[in-house]
Amino acid sequence: AGGTGTFEVKVLLCTLALIVLEWLYVSVFYFAMHRRNFELEFIAFFLSGVGITVIGSIKPDDAFKQLLMLIAGVIGFIVLVFLMGDVDLCMRLRLAVAAILLLIVNIAIAKVTHGARNWITIFGVTFQPSEFVKVAFIFVGAATLEKIQTSKNLYAFIAFSLVCVGALIVIKDFGTALIFFVTFLIIAFMNSGDIKTIFLALASAAMGGFIVIKYKSYVTARFSVYRHVWEHYNDSGYQQTRVLVGLASGGLLGLGIGAGTTRGVWARTTDLIFGVICEEWGFLFGLLLVLSFVAIAVSALVNSIAARSTFYSIAAVAAGGLLLFQTALNIFGITDVLPLTGVTLPFVSQGGSSMISCWAVLAFIKASDVRTYNYLGGVRKK
Repeated sequence: AGGTGTFEVKVLLCTLALIVLEWLYVSVFYFAMHRRNFELEFIAFFLSGVGITVIGSIKPDDAFKQLLMLIAGVIGFIVLVFLMGDVDLCMRLRLAVAAILLLIVNIAIAKVTHGARNWITIFGVTFQPSEFVKVAFIFVGAATLEKIQTSKNLYAFIAFSLVCVGALIVIKDFGTALIFFVTFLIIAFMNSGDIKTIFLALASAAMGGFIVIKYKSYVTARFSVYRHVWEHYNDSGYQQTRVLVGLASGGLLGLGIGAGTTRGVWARTTDLIFGVICEEWGFLFGLLLVLSFVAIAVSALVNSIAARSTFYSIAAVAAGGLLLFQTALNIFGITDVLPLTGVTLPFVSQGGSSMISCWAVLAFIKASDVRTYNYLGGVRKK
């Protein structure tokens, strides 16, 4: 695979380190915290491991970087799960302010990359602020609707949502803006069916209209290629057509790691990584990845039913919906089922900001599981 001993050594070392990390995580929380529910973590480690292997087969040096970001994501996951063990503490956090400040900094100093101004470099470290705002968005929505008894809280959340989506529109990150919009819809649906829901629905419609109007030319350009990629084989439809060719040539079992042609297309380790996997690992393995994301979403729904408070229920469903919708945007976009939006495949695509935020979002689902805090001797105070 890859044709060099360098690839084999680096990727094998990363794989070994991943296995050690996983066993260390399970051992510590099994024996010290008496946890018995590791299903979510196993799925996330599996998806992350697949990503590291594919990235290493194409860019051996980047496999180690992705592993470091995975470790950072796991640390963030652990911290957030502990933090959300106390709802009262969560209610006192002011993540909305931090998220808005982060977006303002993004607008002020970020440089345009591939048409969107969504990357910031500070002291040599490059990151994507909108990825971290996803976490704050779910947190603020769940915490606000936990105390929805006052209209002030409802209006504050609507205003926060408009600011987030508006900022993403300004920086031209259409894919992430769409993810935020759908997450807002999920949170609105989770609210009780009264007059407050009507306000949320109206705000949703306003945001959707704003996105369409602002991105009118952009959306028109996307739809001009959508479902017509074969007519633009060597220009605007280049990526999707190569992915479709790769899917067909890979068949059920794949051509083998390193034998595909999709790995030669731009964005092969980010937006198009699912195409590389299906061509080289097979359609059946690609289906397994999809089912893994479905399992995360189903877990969120199941956990929300028995969750200890509205905060956990809303956060879990919003997190599961966000990950599943982002997965759908990525896979359906590169296969021309939906217009290409340029979002990454959660846990799998290369990118430190994406990896950390995905693990952080997963923490909402983990916290909603009543088994997570058994080591505390029962249900913590709401």
